[in-house]
Amino acid sequence: MASHTALLIIDYTNDFVADKGALSCGLTGQKLAPHIVELANQFVKNDDWVILPTDVHTPNDPYHPETKLFPPHNVRGTWGREFYGDVAKWYDQNKNRDKVYMYDKTRYSAFAGTDLDLRMRERHVDTLHLVGVCTDICVLHTAVDAYNLNYNLVIHEKGVAALSPEGQTWALDHFKHVLGATVVD
Repeated sequence: MASHTALLIIDYTNDFVADKGALSCGLTGQKLAPHIVELANQFVKNDDWVILPTDVHTPNDPYHPETKLFPPHNVRGTWGREFYGDVAKWYDQNKNRDKVYMYDKTRYSAFAGTDLDLRMRERHVDTLHLVGVCTDICVLHTAVDAYNLNYNLVIHEKGVAALSPEGQTWALDHFKHVLGATVVD
């Protein structure tokens, strides 16, 4: 890995991954945990950044577009917004490191309405590795914004999951052929 890289672990929360999550991709999402933890450990070992952009909402917010599309999810202070499984354990063990932190986001993209781009530029990050859920929603929108901001993109196929197989296939193809991302196993 280059010295100017960051791993973004996107929305790996109970609401998006656990069986009883409000918008869960279920088993396909749950199976990602070992690969995500392995990658996160590699990034920490290499003294690179590990950022966890995480959706946060207020229930029934009349001004938020997702209120019309999805049931309440990732509400601050709830079980649904907590990290899922082994990723939660990994975060608890690493959250006090200088280069590991959770990052609130309120839209699909980790860049929309946040200062993530500024933080990455300050740290001279030019390559983003993306994992998490959902491949065809939040991972995709983050990738599109990162592309438009001129970041190099690496998508870890074994680290992303969608709500449907069709969404997964479409998004992986889009990463490769429209965003010029490198998709790795």
